[in-house]
Amino acid sequence: MALNPFFLQGSYGEQRLVQELINEQLKIYGVEVTYIPRKFVRRQSIIEEIQSSTFDDNFLIEAYINNFDGYSGAGDIMTKFGVSIRDELSLTISKERFEDFIAVFLEDMDDDEIIVSSRPREGDIIYFPLGQRLFEVKFVEHENPFYQLGKNYVYELKCELFEYEDEVIDTTIDEISDTVEQTGYIVDLRMVGAGSTVARVTAGLGTSFVREIFLNNDGSGYTSAPTVTFSSPPTGFTTATAVAITTTRNNITSIKEILLTNPGSGYTTSPTITFSGGGGTGAAATCGIATNSTTKGVVSLSITNGGLGYSVAPTVTIAGPTGSGTTATARAVIGSAGTVTQLYIINPGSGYVDAPAVTVGAAETVGVGTYWRNEVVTGSVSGTTARVKRWTSNTATLQVSNINGSFAPGETITGAKSGASYDIRVSAANTITDKYQQNEEIELEADSILDFSESNPFGSY
Repeated sequence: MALNPFFLQGSYGEQRLVQELINEQLKIYGVEVTYIPRKFVRRQSIIEEIQSSTFDDNFLIEAYINNFDGYSGAGDIMTKFGVSIRDELSLTISKERFEDFIAVFLEDMDDDEIIVSSRPREGDIIYFPLGQRLFEVKFVEHENPFYQLGKNYVYELKCELFEYEDEVIDTTIDEISDTVEQTGYIVDLRMVGAGSTVARVTAGLGTSFVREIFLNNDGSGYTSAPTVTFSSPPTGFTTATAVAITTTRNNITSIKEILLTNPGSGYTTSPTITFSGGGGTGAAATCGIATNSTTKGVVSLSITNGGLGYSVAPTVTIAGPTGSGTTATARAVIGSAGTVTQLYIINPGSGYVDAPAVTVGAAETVGVGTYWRNEVVTGSVSGTTARVKRWTSNTATLQVSNINGSFAPGETITGAKSGASYDIRVSAANTITDKYQQNEEIELEADSILDFSESNPFGSY
């Protein structure tokens, strides 16, 4: 039997009145929250698991707080992983306001990013300004109140405190960005902001030293540089030391040259040079010595500050002796971090009375630009990618997260959007901020109470 035609069971005008009253009440008694939709970046194709997502849009909407005496949920509880905060929040928003001011923008987005655009979705997050906290929508109730005058007017959002898992949150709202800026797994990269020249090199003088080395046979079959050993001088003097530099031609690795790291002192006859290790054979060398015990040469070069920002070995200049004699020469070696790590003596020189001045070529000016928050940066050597958390220019510190790989010291880190480019000096300590960060602390405290070295710390039965 049909319904009574003389009763409308809710006319359009009545429904319109109820919706407008609800909208007005929310504007008067509600709180302005920020609705941040989740966008899917990558999904696992077999079981459609969401592997990564981003939050880079935001919409303001008024919401009524259904909690009247604080957050609901389990609150702060102790778990085996540490203290877990499980606050919950229930919010009511206008169905019409969502459809008119949020859904219309979501409809224009890629369907692979936004699956459902017509209503709030589970997985979206809401910034609650009163508590300055992010909440994740866990369930959307759309039938409460239940069809008043034949229509639904609100959405009730059941929310839980958002657990950050390295998602990209880039809303351009500083208040929200600051909330998550120091959250997650963060690595501090000390960058080379500007090159600095080697500050000081001290030369040491000596007599009766190894003056030059003659490579008689470069050998073959080496897989690494062999160790160079000199026979010892008379007791009380310094044994010479040197390194072998290898080269490869036609797939055969041999010794290219031998450079002195210390010419030694006190030699009255030329020392014997032997080679060991490196996997090759056949290398042979002899040397000449400065026999005049009154003729001094440069036998050591000590670096006080290795500088910063060198990409190629700088020129080393040693002042010549006063009057007659031979000027000493040396070669610089740089490490992976762009610093001068060693000075090899090519020729100790002769005729020195006082220690000469040593200057090292200037470092390049390295690093340009300003990294942008949340942009992707890539390592030039390792190919490692990461997201920028913060860039502090005055200390040249780059904080990154969402790291895919491992950065190598000395490689150039370039921002995809900003174009900023700096070299890594060193990777500093990591920072981990998540709900499991107290695991280690709890474990150490437990070890001080129970003796877990036994098979059963609670006794034997």
